[in-house]
Amino acid sequence: MELKSSLQKRGNIRKTSRLNNKHYIWCYIFILPQLILYLGFTLWPSIAGIYFSFYNWNGIGWPSDYIGFGNMIEVLKDSYFWNAFGNSFIYTFFLVVLGVPLSLLVALVLNSPSLKFPVFFRTMFFLPIVLTMAIIGIVMKHMFAFEGGLVNMLLMNVGIINDPINWLGSTDIVMITLIAVGIWKSLGIKVVYWLAGLQTLPKELYEAATIDGANRTQQFFYLTIPLLMPFLLTIAFIQMTWAFNVFDLVKTFTNGGPFFSTDVVPLYIYRNAFSPTSGGLPRMGYASAAGVVYGTATMIISIILGILVRKYGSRKY
Repeated sequence: MELKSSLQKRGNIRKTSRLNNKHYIWCYIFILPQLILYLGFTLWPSIAGIYFSFYNWNGIGWPSDYIGFGNMIEVLKDSYFWNAFGNSFIYTFFLVVLGVPLSLLVALVLNSPSLKFPVFFRTMFFLPIVLTMAIIGIVMKHMFAFEGGLVNMLLMNVGIINDPINWLGSTDIVMITLIAVGIWKSLGIKVVYWLAGLQTLPKELYEAATIDGANRTQQFFYLTIPLLMPFLLTIAFIQMTWAFNVFDLVKTFTNGGPFFSTDVVPLYIYRNAFSPTSGGLPRMGYASAAGVVYGTATMIISIILGILVRKYGSRKY
């Protein structure tokens, strides 16, 4: 009897194992398209970019003129690259420092129980996310135009300015204009993240704080901010990653001008790879080297911020 029972248990285990294997096979089949896309459009371009960076290659045929670290050394010596790198850093810095707190304030207002028509206002703030960056850049280029631009017309009609401002032609204010548009474009998605975080906060803590005599300002700094710290670091990380890789907005809005004052590294890479300004054939190898250098720098920054997210994001308050 014991032998028969043991054989039945083994048979049941094997049957269960076969069913589990069939289940896993279907899981692998469903993730296969995503895996193929990842290998074809993410992993392979990354590996190929590193490989091409060691060659003097114009994009025609397979590279054969091996020059080692020559492209990378030239990138590090190029003042235009460091100008683009500085602009990328400035753009990212202000989108994080200004955009993240601003989106939190908007989320606090939208999360208020006393707000009327909250769905309408949430939709209005989220709408820019639906539009692509290229379309936003084209529309904003016309709105901020020196002559006939909607922004100048509105400011002049209400009496704030007497003469039109050259938003896109002045090296002093064009970066400010680009940052403002970038903050507006990315505001909605950050507000959604903040709203998700605010709705997870326990109301009992705020009720206890109110009984203890804490006002709203004290509750915000001593309850809301510490409790939302995991969301803060995660949203800052997402915003930084997106801002460091901005391309289509800059391309369609300012095209890096005037005088490269809004040039960013992705646009610098594109210009050398597909649209060389100095004449001649594209420099795909050099552009790949610039991508490797920039990718390494952003990866180091991302790792540092990722460590902070892991260290403080899981902390219990």
